[in-house]
Amino acid sequence: MRNRRRLQLGALTLTCAVSGTLAYAQAPNADIPRRPDGRPDLSGTYDIATLTPLQRPVELGDQLVLTDEEAATLAAQASSLEGLFNIPDERNVEGGAPREAPPVGGDGSSGAAGNVGGYNSFWMDFGQSGFRIDGQFRTSIIVDPPNGRRPGLTPEAQALMASLAAFDRPNTGTAWWLDDDLDAPGPYDDPEIRPHAERCLMGFGSTAGPPMLPVLYNNLKRIVQSDDTIMILVEMVHDARIIRMNQEHVASDIRMWLGDSVGHWEGDTLVVDTTNFADAPSLGQASRNLHVVERFTPMDADTLLYQFTVEDPAVWEAPWSGEYVWPATNDKVYEYACHEANYSFGGILRGARVLEADARGESDVPR
Repeated sequence: MRNRRRLQLGALTLTCAVSGTLAYAQAPNADIPRRPDGRPDLSGTYDIATLTPLQRPVELGDQLVLTDEEAATLAAQASSLEGLFNIPDERNVEGGAPREAPPVGGDGSSGAAGNVGGYNSFWMDFGQSGFRIDGQFRTSIIVDPPNGRRPGLTPEAQALMASLAAFDRPNTGTAWWLDDDLDAPGPYDDPEIRPHAERCLMGFGSTAGPPMLPVLYNNLKRIVQSDDTIMILVEMVHDARIIRMNQEHVASDIRMWLGDSVGHWEGDTLVVDTTNFADAPSLGQASRNLHVVERFTPMDADTLLYQFTVEDPAVWEAPWSGEYVWPATNDKVYEYACHEANYSFGGILRGARVLEADARGESDVPR
């Protein structure tokens, strides 16, 4: 694989996508690597980690870009995990005096299961700098609607989210799902009702997508390109997206977790159309009706402009679109052994049985 330099740009943390992107899609770029057929060679590894939020902070309204001063202020705020994730900075100091165990059920603060002891910043890779493109700093990845936020949910989607929220409650150390009915179904009755990411079947946060979005860590993407197929290997949970070039979509009754991705070229831009999703795609809140169109445009030998449009009429009242930059990296994609020696999942289910036994006054459940 040819060498690629890693993009190093300032200490500013907000990603900026390119204004005037049609110029990149329409005008051939002599500086980008090409395959023997003349098409751009997208092969390589990219690190998409960024602190830029998917959705723009509400207080910024329709403000698409930031001044240097505004970007510097936000960069300073984002330099602290306490500012980003409400994780106290002292927890991220190497060494130091041992701390006592957290209280039963956690202390109620943010973090895994009420902060009973999740990993600290050593394990996180959410980006250390932003991308300066055309001298502008974007306030969000989403660019349409103009407020940089996803459209409102349909009434049907709102009702579904409300029903799911009943099973998404903080850990209290009790079988709260039995509060009103000791025989009521619960969120830990069956391993197959747990989320795909928790079961190590798919990466969380739409890291594999589509659309392919930055997440808390493991943000590398490796593209392998041939004449008729393009594969994108995702570091998180080793998902592999297969893009079939110049083909028709499979029959509508064939459904896949990552959907059916079909690509074609428009000049130097790879356009990927994805349909045929199974229930519960990677993109949060999306349904099997999800339709995503992505555009991969080489800006130079080391950078891709990634654009996407999401449409799901069963969930959102209107389509929404975003764009951000994929810089190349020499880092390697290593195996993500999500369930290697992972005993926590069995512990989750066994723990739920113990809590249910306590709620019912039973004493014959192994502990």
